[in-house]
Amino acid sequence: MKLTRNLQLASAAFALATLAVMAPAPAHAAADGHFDKTLTVNGPVDMDVATGSGNITVRTGDSGKVEIHARIHANDNWFSAGRDAESRIQYIEQHPPVEQNGNTITIGHENDRDLMRNISISYEIVTPAQTRLHSATGSGNQTVDGVAGPVESTTGSGDVKLSSIGSDATARAGSGDVTLSNVKGNVRAASGSGAIHADGVTGGMNASTGSGDIILSQTGSGDVQASSGSGTVEINGVKGAVHVGTGSGNIRAQGTPTGNWLLHTGSGDLTVQLPQKTSFELYARTSSGSINSTFPITLQGRINPREIHATVGSGGPTVDLRTSSGTIRIESR
Repeated sequence: MKLTRNLQLASAAFALATLAVMAPAPAHAAADGHFDKTLTVNGPVDMDVATGSGNITVRTGDSGKVEIHARIHANDNWFSAGRDAESRIQYIEQHPPVEQNGNTITIGHENDRDLMRNISISYEIVTPAQTRLHSATGSGNQTVDGVAGPVESTTGSGDVKLSSIGSDATARAGSGDVTLSNVKGNVRAASGSGAIHADGVTGGMNASTGSGDIILSQTGSGDVQASSGSGTVEINGVKGAVHVGTGSGNIRAQGTPTGNWLLHTGSGDLTVQLPQKTSFELYARTSSGSINSTFPITLQGRINPREIHATVGSGGPTVDLRTSSGTIRIESR
């Protein structure tokens, strides 16, 4: 009897020891830090900001200084961030990756990979309006507002938002959306799979996306190019040449063709809205859809309900509309 009881106690002790070994280690809290830095400048600023992982926000402030506010974060799992995460964060706090040479400022360019392993830094920057900006993040959002530019902002994964830019703007996102508003210059925008929206652009526009929609609004003049693999493309207020292509989405364009318009879609509908007294050469073709026009047109050659070559008014720039299976509409406004 005594032997049996001893065996039971031994078995219980062994089970408890096994559970203790198998039990997960206590979770480590995330390690965080920050640094703040103010730089004095005395003229237009040329700024280059980069972070491997983290958000970048740039807005305008006093003309004589640049304020940099950084938030540092280590991965929640210290086994991947490294058990020395806190010491590395402390080092970054004490040695901020900020360099200044006159009015040229470089932020976040740290070449020590071991130091930055699984650590992200987000930047909030206040800079004079007269700033030329290049910013890039591997994973994070970007927001830039009010700078004179030019501006070039890139993210591998995240959204890019640029507003009230005083000159040309370029925005690229690997998988996020791109939004631009009130740009006083030319716009170049690209996204691997997100949507692109641009409103209040005074110059030309060039936009491309793998599968998202594209909506562009122009307030000035300039040529427009846009392409999407499968999304819808909508363009408003164009006063120049237009070249638009999409694999399967619809295309809608409104404006004045002072240059040639070429709008092609694989299987979507095509709609163009033009001023009532516009003159142009019309080429329209659909494989299985229909063609409708509110303009009085003069046909040339044989009449084909799915393919038209016509002179509208006194002729002029070419308006070339093609779709495989969609409907084509030419509307006056």
